[in-house]
Amino acid sequence: MAHCYYNETIPFFYNNSGKILNTNWTNKDRLVIGLGLTVCLFALLTNLLVITAIVINRRFHFPIYYLLANLAAADLFAGVGYTFLMFHTGPRTSQLSIKTWFLRQTLIDTSLTASVANLLAIAVERHQTVFTMQLHSTMSNRRVTILIVFIWIAAILLGLIPSFGWSCLCNIKKCSRMAPLYSRDYLVFWAISNLVVFLIMVVAYTHISIYVKRKALRMSQHTSCHPKYRENMISLMKTVVIILSAFVICWTPGQVVLLLDGLNCQKCNVLAVEKYFLLLAEFNSVINPIVYSYRDNEMRATFKKILCYCCSRRSNYGASMKSTHMERRMLSSNGHNMKDSTL
Repeated sequence: MAHCYYNETIPFFYNNSGKILNTNWTNKDRLVIGLGLTVCLFALLTNLLVITAIVINRRFHFPIYYLLANLAAADLFAGVGYTFLMFHTGPRTSQLSIKTWFLRQTLIDTSLTASVANLLAIAVERHQTVFTMQLHSTMSNRRVTILIVFIWIAAILLGLIPSFGWSCLCNIKKCSRMAPLYSRDYLVFWAISNLVVFLIMVVAYTHISIYVKRKALRMSQHTSCHPKYRENMISLMKTVVIILSAFVICWTPGQVVLLLDGLNCQKCNVLAVEKYFLLLAEFNSVINPIVYSYRDNEMRATFKKILCYCCSRRSNYGASMKSTHMERRMLSSNGHNMKDSTL
């Protein structure tokens, strides 16, 4: 019967895998964490802005935008996961418990799974609308809600697989180098699954895009077709394709490195590029709001309204505080006793 190392420390597994665990902060650690926290803050704020815009603007109350809002929620969750990672990495890693280490990795895996599942759902929704020549799906709000709930349940369960037992705690010979508590078999499964899904999505979106272009060309030859409708359909499709392309570009290098590590490639120096590919994957969480701002005029206008509202509230609050302060000074100068009643 295999011996399990549930009571060992994190340094034990890192030493077993040959991954150096720094005890002092290096310039590389500070650089990665500084950049990482900056990207995390930007991801949290911008994706919260996207979700707010879709909620308050009734023109976005359609299935495609609900799914895009859920994609923003996945990116928001990724920002939370990466923030947790940034505060529990570097020399702090050696102080983590096994449960905390698994939690750190689970947050990242869950956010990736949620993003992939959302992009698949968006592909299905676009396929349904494009091939029926509709701008928006006829899917009911109830079905969209059920789909979103299912996406998150699946993402959480898949993210918890290593914590449920598919790890190397009971077989340390199978431990990976990049994730010293993960089994190499799991990394192979995880990386191949994601890469296959990436390929399927690319093929599906390419097929849909080609169909849209051909259909738009035919529609342009008929005066009965409203040009605004055609432009909106093509614009929305281009936005979705850009989002998918950015996702694949940001996540594929990391998945390839995980696959090489899972295959136990001794000649591959996976640890040298690990942190940089992690930052690249993290950067994906801030790309989508930028794409929306650039591609969607209505979304951009809603962003401006939200930001202007927040700024006006802040300026009004500052003006009211200044007015209150002036009133107190005037009363004080008139000889009245002043008592500060603020809490």
